[in-house]
Amino acid sequence: MTDRIDTLIILGAGGDLTSRLLLPGLASLLASSRGDAVTVLGVDRAEITDAAWQQKVSVAFATTPSPLGTTVAEKSRYLRGDATDADDLRRVLGEAQGRIALYFALPPAVTILVVKALAKIDLPKGIVFALEKPFGTDLASARALNRRLETLVPEEQVFRVDHFLGKSTVLNLLGLRFANRIFEPLLSAPNVEKVEITFDEQLALEGRAGYYDKAGALTDMIQSHLLLVLALTTMEPPASVDADDLRGGMAQVLRATRAWEKDGTSSHRAHYTAGEIDGRTLPAYTAEEGVDPARGTETLAEVTLAIDNWRWAGVPFVLRSGKALGGAKQEVVVTLKDVPHLPKGLHGQSGPTQLRISMKPATLELDLRINGEDDPFVLEKVVLASDMRSGELNAYGEVLAGLLDGDPTLSVRGDVAEECWRIIAPFVRAWSDGAVPLDGYPAGSSGPSSWHRRTKVISAE
Repeated sequence: MTDRIDTLIILGAGGDLTSRLLLPGLASLLASSRGDAVTVLGVDRAEITDAAWQQKVSVAFATTPSPLGTTVAEKSRYLRGDATDADDLRRVLGEAQGRIALYFALPPAVTILVVKALAKIDLPKGIVFALEKPFGTDLASARALNRRLETLVPEEQVFRVDHFLGKSTVLNLLGLRFANRIFEPLLSAPNVEKVEITFDEQLALEGRAGYYDKAGALTDMIQSHLLLVLALTTMEPPASVDADDLRGGMAQVLRATRAWEKDGTSSHRAHYTAGEIDGRTLPAYTAEEGVDPARGTETLAEVTLAIDNWRWAGVPFVLRSGKALGGAKQEVVVTLKDVPHLPKGLHGQSGPTQLRISMKPATLELDLRINGEDDPFVLEKVVLASDMRSGELNAYGEVLAGLLDGDPTLSVRGDVAEECWRIIAPFVRAWSDGAVPLDGYPAGSSGPSSWHRRTKVISAE
């Protein structure tokens, strides 16, 4: 696809996703060297005027102001409509000019209903769908949604949005691995003890119970974001970073990925109890407004995975994500195996070293053991450190650039979305059956203390 999008229609325009992420991402793009004019149509059930909508767009665009952004905001329009109603969708599409991108800023269950409604109308030629994660609600629904989408538009006209793929620090994984000879042979089973991918947040529920209490940390973060980071960290070197090569490599390694224990018990889950973060008192998760304690939703999840291929056989991959934790952390940590033999006469600090790739802040650190300053036979640890560059666009701006330019490189391919659901399915079953206890941790802590001991046991296998 080479024709650029002329009209961006946002379904769910009144939602938090639109104002907090989507519109600021568009502002980032419009203010950049890659920005180009686009007509924005907001669609939702609420009755608001064009002027009120334009004001909302302008406020969001104020995060990254630009003359082009001001023009786009002033020309944007709002249409009242039910996105699950075929007649309303037909009317909305009729208001658009040129090539259309239909952005589903909607919960997954509503997205499925919208796709069913779209099957009842004639779609404009070249229309592109942009669907937010999670894609479906489980493996069966993701497969069903893929099959239904196939009847509406070709795969290259479906953008499954995961903004993590737009993070410049995540994309830095490609340059780090494949442009530096030192790292590529190093990252393999003979050299690696374990790999940990972590996304810990200090933010708590923040009023998102309507979505989060039905999803939890496993679905919200690990099923999508962290598995994609895993794929970029472990995939084989692609011939290019074009969409077919890059997404094909990610699909290949995810097909080889499974739960460390096939029954899903190589995992932990917990939710936060009352506590304090940076002087702010937080109630227990189960006491948050809109939360149903009977669901047993986790706010912290940790799973251990295996990759059954030549490069990674036997290496445990620990993926962890949670809310209301004492410190924010977004990183990939590769723990290297100790040297097979340390020459006699060298002593001092020993043990494994690490490669740490932090996504926020964007830094790279590599541990080295070198001879000490006072006694050359005493080893000391030093850290080689470097900042990593950030891109011109924020994560949503990067994704929107691909969407509006018709470049699917940063969208999630249909089979990849299905593989992500397949990988977490054993954990979902084990948790549903009560085979893994639901632990608790005080808000502001680092999580249940017992997890650290159990993780070490799993990693040593």
